[in-house]
Amino acid sequence: MVTKSALVCGAGGFIGSHLVKRLKREGFWVRGVDLKYPLFAETEADDFAIGDLRDQSFCRQIIDRRFDEVYQLAADMGGAGYIFTGEHDADVMHNSATINLNVLDACQKRNVAGLFYSSSACMYPEYNQKDPDNPNCAEDSAYPAAPDSEYGWEKLFSERLYLAYNRNYAMRNRVARYHNIFGPEGTWTGGKEKAPAAVCRKVAQAVSGSEVEIWGDGTQTRSFLYIDECLEGTIRLTRSDFQGPVNVGSDEMVTINQLVDIVADIAGKKLAKKHIPGPLGVRGRNSDNRLIQSKLGWRPSASLRAGLEKTYDWVERQVRNNQRPAG
Repeated sequence: MVTKSALVCGAGGFIGSHLVKRLKREGFWVRGVDLKYPLFAETEADDFAIGDLRDQSFCRQIIDRRFDEVYQLAADMGGAGYIFTGEHDADVMHNSATINLNVLDACQKRNVAGLFYSSSACMYPEYNQKDPDNPNCAEDSAYPAAPDSEYGWEKLFSERLYLAYNRNYAMRNRVARYHNIFGPEGTWTGGKEKAPAAVCRKVAQAVSGSEVEIWGDGTQTRSFLYIDECLEGTIRLTRSDFQGPVNVGSDEMVTINQLVDIVADIAGKKLAKKHIPGPLGVRGRNSDNRLIQSKLGWRPSASLRAGLEKTYDWVERQVRNNQRPAG
């Protein structure tokens, strides 16, 4: 029996490292590539190459064969504190676009049938996400385009790039729009962490009866998808006949205030909220899952709380271990 092979670009990151584990469980031979190894667990990839996918020659060294499946997750990204300040716009756009151009070109020249590309809900127009109670994130609402960040604009460009290769080179690229993926073994401190991990860290560090800081008034809404659900949607799309773009996200929308309340309840702590200025992004965002259910017969099933329980347990252990005195 011939073992199938997969390439995971961005395998040192949160989603990529979990994807490697999932593919290994399915019996794939997996090559991972990233600027760094996973931070919180040993990689399970059979072959892991450290290098820069912005370098075209390195890219061609990595894509040296026809892989059965290629997952392009590599990007310059982070949470609101990284994406929405405006301080990293040029790097975010240049780095991510260069990676996508290089990886796609190398795969096409190696006759790879198609890639999975992880786009983002950040590409949706800001004008459809001003009402926190009624955001519109249906896939066909993407145009006229007006993302609220340069990160979103780059994602939109790259979506069109992958689909253009489908038309011009008969590839089978698949495009998913991720909505706030979270879970254990993700960035939880340092400025690039996303809201669930940041809230888990703040709650873990807080003493019951104290307060936690929240950017904005806390009424902005989001939905958050647990990592295992993300991988299931990703793999189903990759192996389907549907090219997308399609949302891969949860439609269980909550305010950031509610997110804090859920995590505090999981931790068994009574905490007040202190609202402070900070980068926010759009007022409301929620995954519209009608299309993925129609095309793939699937939608996420796990509750937000179930995922947060696992994530808080992991983040709380990181906080506790980092607070321990050396020696």
